[in-house]
Amino acid sequence: MKRESSRDSLGTILLPLGLIFGLVLLLSLNGQYNEAASKGVLESWLKVIVGYLAAGTEIAAAMVIGLAVIRGIAVYLSQLFSRSKQHIDSTELVRLQLGRGLALGLEFTVASDILRTAVAPTRQDILNLGAIVLLRTLLNYFLEREIRQVEQSRFPERDFATKE
Repeated sequence: MKRESSRDSLGTILLPLGLIFGLVLLLSLNGQYNEAASKGVLESWLKVIVGYLAAGTEIAAAMVIGLAVIRGIAVYLSQLFSRSKQHIDSTELVRLQLGRGLALGLEFTVASDILRTAVAPTRQDILNLGAIVLLRTLLNYFLEREIRQVEQSRFPERDFATKE
């Protein structure tokens, strides 16, 4: 069973990496790729609309991360000044909640980058998107893995699959 879970986790890393590297390889081999596509009025309007959507997504990411930080500070300070002996466990809970907020914020930033590249991307746009998505996906993967490990080891009695 342990072997299957390590195989699954390896597959969750290798599949996105393989897709991104395959895309980069295809783009580098395609010499006929036309980067100077003709720009029409519709494409210009679409770029403006998608730009606003991407900016809104980035604002949402900043709000999610900012609210997670503010909530984490508030919960930590309330636990710090309480006379509870559960201070270590509550600190770990604050870390987990902050980690979930960061993971969600990363998802929003990836969505923003995808939106920005959606309309008439150039080869360089696609390569930049691939690199950014790869880095953020790996960061998110390791963050989620750490959250899951801490949840399972420190709080086996709690069910983290349901929303609090």
